Amino acid sequence: MKTINKLTFFKNSISIKQFCRNFILILFLFNTINQVFAIPPNFTTKNIKFLSEEDSLAGTIFKPDHPTAAVVIIHGSGQEKRMTEFATLLAENGIAVFTYDKRGVGESGGTYAGPEVGTNNVDAQNLNLLSLDASAAVNVLSKNLSNNKIAIGLIGGSQAGWIIPLAAEKNKKVKFMAIFSGALITVKEQLRFQFYTNGNTNFWDTHTEEDARKHTMTDPDKYEFIDTNPTDTLSKLSIPGLWIYGGKDIQVPVNLSIENLNALKSKGKHYEYKLFPALGHNTAFSKDEEPMKDVIKWTKNIKIPKSK
Repeated sequence: MKTINKLTFFKNSISIKQFCRNFILILFLFNTINQVFAIPPNFTTKNIKFLSEEDSLAGTIFKPDHPTAAVVIIHGSGQEKRMTEFATLLAENGIAVFTYDKRGVGESGGTYAGPEVGTNNVDAQNLNLLSLDASAAVNVLSKNLSNNKIAIGLIGGSQAGWIIPLAAEKNKKVKFMAIFSGALITVKEQLRFQFYTNGNTNFWDTHTEEDARKHTMTDPDKYEFIDTNPTDTLSKLSIPGLWIYGGKDIQVPVNLSIENLNALKSKGKHYEYKLFPALGHNTAFSKDEEPMKDVIKWTKNIKIPKSK
């Protein structure tokens, strides 16, 4: 009986040792396979600190091996850090990117302005300041591109629709702009529309374009500040631009914005737009990938008009 128990113990010991050896071998093979089949990123990243209006801002440059275009990402209205996922997507598609923490956010100095901290972030002074940050970021990206023939543009959504034209007017290095859900009306008009829709996702099921437009143009303003009209700036620019809109947007009056865009196009401006009737304000990162694909394709194939 004792002999049988010893033999059984000996066999069990061999089985455990064999299992451990096999397990270690499997782990080794698994790690080896991962290393063989892992695809390294086709871009490099570089953290950068730069000055804008005497404040130190921080961001990251994403540089593909052979970029076809380059962009600086401009923030919306919130307290936004550098947009690394967006930058990665663009870089994977051969577009060099500079994305930075908004002033007063993350590693960037300066003071953030916005309703979260009890201040107005849409008055002309703050929009102009943010456009100066964008212009400084363009200079940083330009210096870090090995090929000076690569066109640099600005890309962003929502509030960026006011900031991008201001930055493009300030910096002649900006050769194009791509804007998701940017209002082509004054800031005050946009706020009237937004207050009227009041976050109601079913707004367009119960309201007409005529009704919404009436309130956008005539409702009393809740706040007083120096206004910004993007069409004033866009009428001075000669660079191409692409706007992406969602037909169910309840933050931006899309039809009114498109009318103003068409008026600029009729004057010879190189402006385009694409409307996605089923989408809302978040056209960039909705479940529908087509808006982003369209912008990436347009950016990679941008034709820069020759300066007159």
